[in-house]
Amino acid sequence: MNIGLAFSRNARRDPQALACFAGTQARTWAQVNDRACRLANLLIDRYGVARGDRVAVLVANRMEVVELVGGCAKAGAVYVGLNFRLGEPEYADIFTNCTPKVILADAELAPMARRLTDGTDVVVLDIDDPSQYDEQLSASSPAAPLIERQVGPGDDFCIVYSSGTTGRPKGILFSVGATLQHAAVAVTEYELSAQTRWMIAIPHNSSMQITLAPLALLGGAIGFADSRGFKPARFVDDVRANAVTHTFLVPTMLIRLLESEIGPDAIPTLQTIGYGSAPIAPDRVAALVERFGPIFVQLYGMAEIASIGTMLRKTDHAAAAAGRPELFTTCGKESMAVMVRLADETGADVPPGERGEIVFGTPYTMVGYYREPERTSEVLVDGWMHSGDIGQWTSDGYLKIVGRKKDLIIRGGFNIAPTEIENVLTLHEQVREAAVVGLDDPEWGEAIAAVVVASGAQAPSADELMQWCRQQGLPSIKVPERIEVWQDLPRNAVGKITKAQVREKLASPAGVA
Repeated sequence: MNIGLAFSRNARRDPQALACFAGTQARTWAQVNDRACRLANLLIDRYGVARGDRVAVLVANRMEVVELVGGCAKAGAVYVGLNFRLGEPEYADIFTNCTPKVILADAELAPMARRLTDGTDVVVLDIDDPSQYDEQLSASSPAAPLIERQVGPGDDFCIVYSSGTTGRPKGILFSVGATLQHAAVAVTEYELSAQTRWMIAIPHNSSMQITLAPLALLGGAIGFADSRGFKPARFVDDVRANAVTHTFLVPTMLIRLLESEIGPDAIPTLQTIGYGSAPIAPDRVAALVERFGPIFVQLYGMAEIASIGTMLRKTDHAAAAAGRPELFTTCGKESMAVMVRLADETGADVPPGERGEIVFGTPYTMVGYYREPERTSEVLVDGWMHSGDIGQWTSDGYLKIVGRKKDLIIRGGFNIAPTEIENVLTLHEQVREAAVVGLDDPEWGEAIAAVVVASGAQAPSADELMQWCRQQGLPSIKVPERIEVWQDLPRNAVGKITKAQVREKLASPAGVA
């Protein structure tokens, strides 16, 4: 079995079943499979895509994502779904790393993709241009290509890009077999079936293993909502219009839902809300359960294991609401097929009750960082994935995260590398040094705060530096909300900036050094 075959099977088994939806638009599995087959043949016959070639997808959330996934899978290509909210430098790094044969982009992003690949053999297809997409699909064969039956578990399936602590995107490569095994776990943990209607409310590139692959295997329906600015009223309209049963929200979205007057009667079909990707205060979770009931499933993991490592399940949320509120401070217990270890600096397990680095063992861990063996070997050791997070087991087997070994900032579900922002700040002629940290934020999970040391007597203002960040091309989500000028930065014995002290001083009532 592979994802391409799953599309063909769904179309044969239940051709009129709903496959995808967005707003008032919808397509059946027969329609989606037909378009996916035509796309696969177009990629192979006209553009020379061969087994293992990368095909990048650069589009906002929309129904066509499903056929793009299917077309790549049927062609034996490696699907590279990209976050449509990145900046040009990040896309440039990504294209250099994965060297796509074809980029499938929408009208908004196609010009940028062409500009970044100018002078190369990369083909950029604008899926909103009928002459470049629909007309070419119509002229392609609707028969499934032979390669669809030849793709096996050991083939590369997709690359998911995630920001690292250096700011340079990491291409996380997954095999066909790992994706299928992860899909089985997602089906179980999220209680999915062929009747499921899952609405993707976050950028679709984060939803391959948790949503797209599992629902394709089941023959369920995959929906898309606009993720550019979450509005509770619009969310309710989308759920009601398409009888949505499942979704996944980042904490920022949950908090906005909680702050609205929306109650369970407004979204009666919604059975499961997954959440994760960023911290959320336990009292907020308790309030959500009190209002909507125990329909929540929290996940904790990392992109390198396709996000599912531990789960705080619906039963745990119910137990917490019924008198065990301490469970809301944990990230649950190990998921199906997952082993979690807490390790010391040598890699050995720590004694019971001690703190240690969270290390994952799964059958669906990444193959590695694409074309970066050294970077891979730093975190993937003997098949065990090192998270960089520090955890501790409770006496009854729940995992608590007690610190972050890495300095990565998680804001609104997005991983943000402080180094990238620091590099922009120090480009300013009046800034000598900069340190960027994440501070607890009730809405976004973490807020971005920066401290700079002026290079001379004239210190730039916070507003001036924020404007500078925007002018240098930083996306709005990465622009610090708070910037302070200090005389110096705290350092350890070897002269390295101690960000723990920066964070502590910024979080203190005094707030300045």
